[in-house]
Amino acid sequence: MRNVTVLAGGVGGARFTRGLLAHLAAAAPDAAVTAPDAAVTVIVNTGDDMWLDGLRICPDLDTVMYTLGGGINEEQGWGRPEETRRASSEIAAYGRGWSWFTLGDLDLATHIVRTDLLRNGSTLSEATAFLCRRWQPGVQLLPMSDQPVETYVCLAENVDEHAVGDYIHFEEWWVRYRARVAVTGFEQRGLADAIAAPGVREAIRTADLIVLPPSNPVVSIGTILAVPGVRDALRSTTARVVGVSPIIGGAAVRGMADACLRTIGVETSALAVGLHYGSRNRGGLLDAWLIDETDAAALPALAAAGIRSTAAPLWMRDLAATTAMAAAVLAL
Repeated sequence: MRNVTVLAGGVGGARFTRGLLAHLAAAAPDAAVTAPDAAVTVIVNTGDDMWLDGLRICPDLDTVMYTLGGGINEEQGWGRPEETRRASSEIAAYGRGWSWFTLGDLDLATHIVRTDLLRNGSTLSEATAFLCRRWQPGVQLLPMSDQPVETYVCLAENVDEHAVGDYIHFEEWWVRYRARVAVTGFEQRGLADAIAAPGVREAIRTADLIVLPPSNPVVSIGTILAVPGVRDALRSTTARVVGVSPIIGGAAVRGMADACLRTIGVETSALAVGLHYGSRNRGGLLDAWLIDETDAAALPALAAAGIRSTAAPLWMRDLAATTAMAAAVLAL
């Protein structure tokens, strides 16, 4: 297995990739990662990106970069450890910023450097590569697109200063309201004009294996797939496409993916998400689908839908468990 491409959101995709790298290093320490013709590429969702206080914030890119580079707050899964928030407090004192989305001082440095690079003519891909020179994540980290894409939700109920029918940024719905406010749908602004970032389609075309990790299937992986050309590239690649269920026992592994699935009319189950992606032999995306042992009863239905599946422990409790999960993906 020389070239692996992962399509990732934030915490789930980051932690899975860390386990994948650990497995590859343990399986072939002299070849799997260090050989010139070996590579792991992570294509990251940028649909959660936004402007805040004049800075370009890229939550998923930063979560993957920090996690793989050893700079993540392990307890919360995002941001930096041992953070302070003096700068955010000063911004709030001026009546600016969002009280529900405060940026740590260490994290602010990343956003300042990225914004400076973007304002001076760098693309998001170039800015990401620059930031990765410090963090050395051990993978090629690619944004899904260099064009800005931002996800908004349409409210189905009144909340605070917002009325029914208003659109608010996905991060406000996700962070401020914890996805507990009903919405009627998602609008991804800028997506129609976006193109896949340099290297994205090539990473899909030349891969030996493509993994859809346990990231949000609607607003993380779903957004990457919606970038023009990406879904077609996945359907036509000679690589195997293996997905990992983000749903265990009818509940989201992390976050509020159930609210996203409910909004688009998909049941919160390993079976339903597998069918949502679909079999590549029948116009979908998957060659195989890894589900948790607690969902093994879904295996016959998945097989009937043309999706080869198996069950294995999917709780990413620690690096050892995540490494074993990555091994199960490669075996499948």
